[in-house]
Amino acid sequence: MSDPTRPRHAQRRVPAVWMRGGTSKGVFFHAADLPTDPAERDALLLRALGSPDPYGQQIDGLGGATSSTSKVVLIAPSERPDCDVDYRFGHVSITDPVIDYSGNCGNLTAAVGPFAIEEGLVRAQEGVTEVRIWQANIGKRIIARVPVRDGEPVVDGDFRLDGVPWPGAAVELSFLDPGGSAEAPLLPTGRACEQIEVPGVGVLAVSLINAGNPTIFVRAADLGLDGREQRATIDGDPALLDRLERIRAHCAVRMGLGETPEAVSRARPATPKLAWVAPAADYRDSTGASVPATRCDLLARILSMGRLHHAFTGTGAVALAVAAALPGTLVNALTPWAGEHGVRHVRIGHPAGVLEVGAEVVPADAGWTARRAIMRRSARRLMEGRVLVPW
Repeated sequence: MSDPTRPRHAQRRVPAVWMRGGTSKGVFFHAADLPTDPAERDALLLRALGSPDPYGQQIDGLGGATSSTSKVVLIAPSERPDCDVDYRFGHVSITDPVIDYSGNCGNLTAAVGPFAIEEGLVRAQEGVTEVRIWQANIGKRIIARVPVRDGEPVVDGDFRLDGVPWPGAAVELSFLDPGGSAEAPLLPTGRACEQIEVPGVGVLAVSLINAGNPTIFVRAADLGLDGREQRATIDGDPALLDRLERIRAHCAVRMGLGETPEAVSRARPATPKLAWVAPAADYRDSTGASVPATRCDLLARILSMGRLHHAFTGTGAVALAVAAALPGTLVNALTPWAGEHGVRHVRIGHPAGVLEVGAEVVPADAGWTARRAIMRRSARRLMEGRVLVPW
């Protein structure tokens, strides 16, 4: 990869944009500016973010040392007639030389439309510009409706997203036909709920859903939890994290997403996600503010790259909304509309507050079909220029 003819002090300068999307941050690249060889490309991206870092800080790169801030996005003009841009997402491990491309980031999806407009990949339309996105990781179409003023994406607004300290302009995301993928159908095992035995844990009731990203749902009570947990409680308990990872890895094999639990833990840390759900209850969010039970339909917590997410992942919210609209799942059973399907909007009580996501699920010949999921996020460009990478 290195060129012996170059001075040892030389660094490669790669055009990049640092963006926030929803409750995540990532470094955005034009795919054409990166090496075409996947191994060389990933080596560059890992070094740019400062991974692997055995100290867990990504101190020599742009990564933020959390699962929500160690992400890369690759954008290219789409060759598909029904899309404007191709979007590939990489979840970068902090301590290991791994970039997981197996799933999508729903939060950073909100920044793809503004990036495409500002980079001239999509012509701005005053008022609202529709950006048609091909999510290359999972092979799905997403429509982003981006507010535009004077030819540029709008940043300021009164839309508040719990987990982000300032209000902004809302980007509406429509995930089209979010259920299923080339890897697995909407219900990977064909059942909305089943029992699975995990060595060292026991038998658990689980709902295995593939929508947005493959996601495993369990009851909080079955884990000895109540759905009101904050990051310090979960991340500070190594034994619990180990138990949760064993559940995740064994369910991944059951979903057809890996040959062995060990292979899943080693090479696929980003997906499937593991989430636990509980009935709506009063709790305090991560700022200490009171969240009354009347504000949400249920409580949920989700792991991301082996740690508790500080809010709730965007694709996890898509999966939860679909599960909430699908009779027979553990999630649906906790909602006020238990046993019913159709168009449903679920209010999720998460560590940073409340998130509302809508989904439409209808009967189909083979079982169930998720027609769409809709949510709103804000996004903005944080920094632009070139990232310097020792090479």
